[in-house]
Amino acid sequence: METTAVQQIVGIRFSKVGKIYHFQATNLPPLRVGDAVVVETARGWQIGEVAQIVKEPMQPPEGGWKPVERVATPRDLLLRQLWQLRELDVVEVCRRRASELRLQNLKVVAAEYSFDGSRLTILYSTEGEERVDLKSLRQDMQRQYAPAMVELRQIGPRDVAKLLGGMGACGLETRCCSRFLTEFSSISIRMAKEQGISLTPTEITGMCGRLRCCLIYEFDTYVEARKGLPKRNKRIATPLGEGKVIDVLPLAGKVRVDIPEVGIREFTREEILAFSEPPVESGTVEAVIEEENIEEYEGGIQPPTEDESGRPEQTTGYPEPSSTKPRRRSGGKGGRRKRGPKKS
Repeated sequence: METTAVQQIVGIRFSKVGKIYHFQATNLPPLRVGDAVVVETARGWQIGEVAQIVKEPMQPPEGGWKPVERVATPRDLLLRQLWQLRELDVVEVCRRRASELRLQNLKVVAAEYSFDGSRLTILYSTEGEERVDLKSLRQDMQRQYAPAMVELRQIGPRDVAKLLGGMGACGLETRCCSRFLTEFSSISIRMAKEQGISLTPTEITGMCGRLRCCLIYEFDTYVEARKGLPKRNKRIATPLGEGKVIDVLPLAGKVRVDIPEVGIREFTREEILAFSEPPVESGTVEAVIEEENIEEYEGGIQPPTEDESGRPEQTTGYPEPSSTKPRRRSGGKGGRRKRGPKKS
C-alpha cells in the first residue's frame, strides 16, 4: 500500500528583517526554524533561513510552490561569506564610476551577490523625478565583474533607510524599519491629525523623508476613542450651557469646552451625549455634508498623503481642466464678420 508524502510548506527569509516567502520542502526531511537552505529565486540561487513552519494548509499560488533544493552545507555558508566580503568593494567601484560619468542624482546604496557568485545586484536610488541613463554604468560594471550577471535595481527611500539603519527620530538605537518591519504600510496625513500630532514636517516625517511608519501603530486606538466625541471648534450643548469645543482628549474620553460667562470646563463623553442632538443617520443629506467637510489646519495647505508605493497622491478636490478647446468666433474681436456688397 502506497503512502502519500505529507506536504511541508516552510517560510524562508533571505535577510535579517525581510519578507517571508513560502517554499515546498516535501522531498526533504522535516526542517526546523533556523535551518539554512538553498533555493532558486528570481535573483539566482540564494541561501535563506527557515523562519516558520506552516502547519495549516495554504492556497498555492499559480504554478504551485517552488521547491527547496537542499539544506545548506558548511561549504555553501563559507562560499556565501566570501562573496559578501566583496560587496563593499563593488559599492565603492560603482560610486567612483558613477562620479566619473557625472550621474549627479544617483546614489549607490548596496550590492548583493548570490551565494555562488553567478549574479550581482547593485541597489541604487535617485533623488529626483528625472530618469537617469544607466546604460554606460551597467556595461562598465558588467565588464568589471564578468562572468557574473550584473543587474541594477532601483529602490525607494524607505528601503534605503532600512538598509542603512541608524538611530530613529524618536531616540531608539535602531529604526523600526531595520528592527522588525518586514513590509511598509500605507501612511496618510489623516493618521497624524486623528492623533493630534503637530503637522510640521519635522514632527511627522522620518529619516527617509517620508511619513513616519509609527503613525499607524496607534491609529485604530485613536479612531475608536474619538467615537462619540465632537470635533474641535464645534458648538455643543453641555450641562452648563452651550459652548465651543477648544480641545479633544480622546484617550481620556473628555472634551474641553469654552462656555461664555463660565469659562473653560471639561466634560466626559457621557455628559456630552446626554445634552447633544441625536446622531445623524448615514445616507441623509446632513451626513453627506458632514463627511465632505474638509478641515484646514494651522499652517496653510494640507500636506500630500502617500500610497503604498510611497509616492504622494493628489489631495486637491478641484476637477481637472477640460481638454476641449473653446469655440472660436470667426469675427475676431468684433464678433460676427460683416459681409460686403454682393458682386454683380
